[in-house]
Amino acid sequence: MIKINVIKNNDAVEKISILGHAGYDIYGKDIVCASVSSIVITTVNAILRFDDKALTYDQLKDDLEITINTHSSVTDTLINNMLELLKELEKNYKKNIKINI
Repeated sequence: MIKINVIKNNDAVEKISILGHAGYDIYGKDIVCASVSSIVITTVNAILRFDDKALTYDQLKDDLEITINTHSSVTDTLINNMLELLKELEKNYKKNIKINI
């Protein structure tokens, strides 16, 4: 199961940890993992195009930790959009992804 932990401060997302493997299918063919990766990587890349200092991330094997350094309307909107997309994925794959906000 992929576990996504979101830490907020005054309703602003400060940190997001994405841990584990979905287990929907074998590694490399798992559509849930591919969906999470696509959503997260697209969001991180978009934010960094607007402001290369807005966030930092650390990837260890399959786990990812994102830290929001600078809040702006663009960064916050894209982060919230990412979380909404992940919540939609969680609705359809409850056994494979869990989001803790």
